Amino acid sequence: MSAYIAPSQIAERQLAYFSGKHVLVAGEAEDLFPVELSKHCESVTVFTTNYGYYRQLSGYSTITSLFGAEFTEQTCADMVLLYWPKAKAEAEYLLAMLMAKLGPDTEIVVVGENRSGVKSIEKMFKPYGLINKYDSARRCSFYWGQCNQAVKPFNLNDWFKTYTVNYQTHQLTIKSLPGVFSHGEFDIGSQLLLDTLPSLTGKVLDFGCGAGVIGSVMATLNPEIKLDMCDISALAIESSKATLAANNLSGNVFASDVYSDCGDDYQFVISNPPFHSGLDTSYSATETLLKHAPKQLKTSGELIIVANSFLQYPPIIEQAFGKCDTLNKTNKFAIYRAQK
Repeated sequence: MSAYIAPSQIAERQLAYFSGKHVLVAGEAEDLFPVELSKHCESVTVFTTNYGYYRQLSGYSTITSLFGAEFTEQTCADMVLLYWPKAKAEAEYLLAMLMAKLGPDTEIVVVGENRSGVKSIEKMFKPYGLINKYDSARRCSFYWGQCNQAVKPFNLNDWFKTYTVNYQTHQLTIKSLPGVFSHGEFDIGSQLLLDTLPSLTGKVLDFGCGAGVIGSVMATLNPEIKLDMCDISALAIESSKATLAANNLSGNVFASDVYSDCGDDYQFVISNPPFHSGLDTSYSATETLLKHAPKQLKTSGELIIVANSFLQYPPIIEQAFGKCDTLNKTNKFAIYRAQK
């Protein structure tokens, strides 16, 4: 059984394409295939918007790993290996950025699961050049193409979707990059969470901040709080920063792999935690969030989260805190609270 995800396995079948190339890996990569790839080509640079993946790769000296929302570094890359992301808009964003940066004559390999809509690359790549499918296996496709068109410059600000959220008497401007949760809408779960929150004091962590809706509302309603906002996604970090700026709010926004970069003196940890990773449902990050929450809280500090009602979070919270209260419930969502 290969240790690689299926898109990496199909890339591994086609190593000849990478021979002699300086490869820039981007998109939904999540395994150590880039380390293996570095043995078969001139160099490998991984650009990732996922802080957890960046931390995973940082110990390997044979590749260069970069984390951020935008690829701005000088590079000798002449080929992109794009792992098709789960959000089609994110694929468009990455293509526009990387083709603008690398320019004409850049080769591209795109790999992805067929159910993820990777076939969309055939149409999406037309403004840049030609691309064709050369292999399919393990319900994945392997495309190779080349940029042969002049590419217009990339400007990050052009990619923000701006929308308005009305909450109580406040109107907030939300800025969201492609692939960020709640992209272009106010999530019902987040609204229920905000409706249920007590007045906040002290240091507050908005965990998994996304586009910054929850953090911005909390800062608007409780201007005295010291607000931290974290997310594993660089696209979310940039979105939250832009959202705070658009509403003249202040907060400390940073990348964190669960609690890797967080403090341990919060009065409140508030979250609408993610439970999707790639195309499959994943609860591991949220389970870690719940299990280790007491370590991040001050004495008498509180964890308050919203979750789909069917998720079995109360037993995990009870194990961590000794008790779990249900503050609010609809047929779809529940608000859970625990105190240290």
